[in-house]
Amino acid sequence: MTDLSPPARDFSVADFDFALPEALIAQHPAAQRSASRLLDGTGMAPADRVFRDLPGLLRPGDLLVFNDTKVVKARLFGEKPSGGKVELLVERVLQGDQVVCHMKVSKKPQPGTRLAMAGGFGATLLGRWPREEGPLFLFRFEGAAGETPYDLMERHGHVPLPPYITHADSAEDARRYQTVFARAPGAVAAPTAALHFDDAVLAALDARGVQRASLTLHVGAGTFQPVKVERIAEHTMHHERYEVPAATQQAIAGARARGGRVVAVGTTTVRTLESWARSGQAAGDTDIFITPGFQFRVVDVLLTNFHLPRSTLMMLVSAFAGYEHVMALYRHAIAQGYRFFSYGDAMLLERAPPAGVVAG
Repeated sequence: MTDLSPPARDFSVADFDFALPEALIAQHPAAQRSASRLLDGTGMAPADRVFRDLPGLLRPGDLLVFNDTKVVKARLFGEKPSGGKVELLVERVLQGDQVVCHMKVSKKPQPGTRLAMAGGFGATLLGRWPREEGPLFLFRFEGAAGETPYDLMERHGHVPLPPYITHADSAEDARRYQTVFARAPGAVAAPTAALHFDDAVLAALDARGVQRASLTLHVGAGTFQPVKVERIAEHTMHHERYEVPAATQQAIAGARARGGRVVAVGTTTVRTLESWARSGQAAGDTDIFITPGFQFRVVDVLLTNFHLPRSTLMMLVSAFAGYEHVMALYRHAIAQGYRFFSYGDAMLLERAPPAGVVAG
């Protein structure tokens, strides 16, 4: 396919908008993980499949790269000494008992205020994080002796479902808003393209000769942050922590040597691999913003869910597979009743060749 994307400087947020019927926003996962639908967008014309068809769409020698982050029960409720209600969403756990949070409250408390959290533990506000800017706040969690912030979240927290999922979190969400290979706790949103994998699909991939590797990017709440500027070049991305292990770096080199493709499972994997390729740093924080015109260095194929209109993720997939091609696939998906967003269906994309666009 040909990349018809103009340079990023020609794009506005409105270019990534589309009308989505509310009925297509998935509120619950499919009955079985691999029973989701899969839109094959690797050819000139879309092909409607089911997710368990994926192994047959890949080649022996390809390398699937997963994000093994684990969603934590990061939403916590409490109250101020005045009785006012407070909701915290833990963005990051620091060393010891300190955590970085988003805070939803009618009137923000002063530093030093101790919140009484549901479950019986305390959370003392230490200040802003970073101190001089931003909507994030630094807290000290105060539980029983030996309890870590992760322990407190697991016992007293709630699954941080995205804002477009309207029901309260349930036992189903605790199980299904998590990948089967989640390992490293720290995410407040799931790497949703990986939610479709189950043991049967993984076994079929092994039998096909498709290799697997993993990395970690702890998905932050900023993934749902709206783009508030009109020109996308003016948007400031949020930071997320990542790590590309040496074994994964070696697996990528091995795939290249044998002529295999690097298949990223989800946009978080794309952001991690391309951050590593550009910075040379295998671990750190990334605020990479991928828009049309970006020159990809690692990823050849992308498995992804369907994303929010006007979002940075729509911009990323348009950069990867070509703006016109992606928008046509979205029109097809809407017409065919695909399910959208975190609990929705998936799409397989191939990297479009550059057509004289400027590197992002």
